Amino acid sequence: MIALHLDMYYTIAVSAVVLAAGLYMVKKSSVLRKYSIPAAVVGGLCFALIHGLLYTAGILEITFDTTLQTLMMITFFCSVGFMASVRLLKKGGRLVLILLAGLTVMLILQNTIGVSLAGAFGLDNRLGLAMGSISLVGGHGTSAAFGPLLEDTYGVTGATAVAIASATFGLVLSGLIGGPLARRRVNKHYLRPSETDLVEMEGYGKHEKCGPQLDQNRFLRATILLFLGVGAGMLVFNGLDGGGIVLPVYIGSMIIAMIIRNVADVSKKELPAKEIETLGWICLSMFLTMALINMKIWQIAELATPMLVILGAQVVLVAVFAYYVMFKATGGTYDSAAIVTAMGGMGLGTTSTAMANMDSLFERYGVAPKAYLAVPLIGSMFVDVINAGIIMGFLYIL
Repeated sequence: MIALHLDMYYTIAVSAVVLAAGLYMVKKSSVLRKYSIPAAVVGGLCFALIHGLLYTAGILEITFDTTLQTLMMITFFCSVGFMASVRLLKKGGRLVLILLAGLTVMLILQNTIGVSLAGAFGLDNRLGLAMGSISLVGGHGTSAAFGPLLEDTYGVTGATAVAIASATFGLVLSGLIGGPLARRRVNKHYLRPSETDLVEMEGYGKHEKCGPQLDQNRFLRATILLFLGVGAGMLVFNGLDGGGIVLPVYIGSMIIAMIIRNVADVSKKELPAKEIETLGWICLSMFLTMALINMKIWQIAELATPMLVILGAQVVLVAVFAYYVMFKATGGTYDSAAIVTAMGGMGLGTTSTAMANMDSLFERYGVAPKAYLAVPLIGSMFVDVINAGIIMGFLYIL
């Protein structure tokens, strides 16, 4: 077998080609667009499958330098920290707090199910986290971040491949279960948006003015803030690591970014939030691609049956939790039905899938303004932060 090692320069070049291929495939496939499958995931998984076939046939094994992958990961999660505004959380009102509390409970339940069933199959309990909130609520980004931590720090073989595969499974299912559950609630209780809601959302998004042209100075400010967050965050991480506290490498940068964001809110200083979000998205795309092309997909072949059982149980959990618990907790209104379909997306996939699920409901029955504003607020600003804390809590317990 040929063993090929690519340094960081070749690694990022190969990643760029794979990402471009993923973009092309998404552009040409209505199915991939329907389920909001990221281009990085499409291209990366195709590469991983081809690499897996070559490895299994005894032809070729490729390893990649992960230096830039780590940098991209830390920068992305730093950008997430800049989105965590306590001021906006308070403005979201009661529905936002209920949704946040509900997601927190579901994160704990997902990890409890994953850990318990992994142990029942005779697997490392911590591998159950890779089939819990790491992959299902965290998605591919959190999977690619925590997978290597589980493997390198805790010795959980195949954790990255399991987490990435579980995230892909969840992403597809998240677009399938939310809609039917919400429509059943709507039809069963004869729910419809109120006249006030219809007036409030009339014309929303239809007559938006064009945004400002590209501002190089704002992007430069965003880059400076991100790199400062990364550097200061590594000081925090190294300090905690030196004290024997094991955390993902990005946690320090996320904490620093959260502090900067909320200090800016209090002092009423504007941050280049959109530019930070854009740079974070670019880093996420490259980080995911590099993580996926380095994935050893052959490591999960023997885990097919346990994975299907555990992930099946997770789908049932999300469906029951959304349909019964979240619907009643949010008051049983039309907004509650929208939360049901959104939870199907967030509980198994991404905030984008949650929004797509709600849009499908709105096209048929009308808009739900409170849910429409609450879901992206929680999904983009707070879920990743809370999820990371819960995952680390489980790791310490285990």
